[in-house]
Amino acid sequence: MDDPTEYSKIKTWVDEWGGDLDYVDYVKGNGDLALLAAFSRIFWPRFVEVQGCVLWDRVYEKSNFADWYENCSGDIRRIEMTLNRLRVWQLVDSRDVEEDSQALKFAAERIARAWRAALYAEFPGRSFVVGVDDSEDGPIVTFASAPQ
Repeated sequence: MDDPTEYSKIKTWVDEWGGDLDYVDYVKGNGDLALLAAFSRIFWPRFVEVQGCVLWDRVYEKSNFADWYENCSGDIRRIEMTLNRLRVWQLVDSRDVEEDSQALKFAAERIARAWRAALYAEFPGRSFVVGVDDSEDGPIVTFASAPQ
């Protein structure tokens, strides 16, 4: 998939309405401002820096971080790789069919691109590895400091 209008649910909606509609019109017809605001934070997250680690603000919790810092012997990259994970299939319901797998992967790749840009904007002097890992359940977006 390279275009959201290829996804059957959007394509069917566009075909039913006719005209020159696309995925933006689909969002307008099916979403709301709360959903848009929530997805905006998913695509452009906030980060916190703690003891040299850059973490997605959603995954940072002081006592949990302390445990991981101790368990990983202060290895910043390992801590980041463990905590900075977005399991894309947990964002929305999906079916166990190829079309949904492709749509999840499409979204995960775009989220990873956005995270890469957000990290660069917030930490211009620091390098990160942002990627999409495949799992049995679906794609996982991750980021960690680049190896030195």
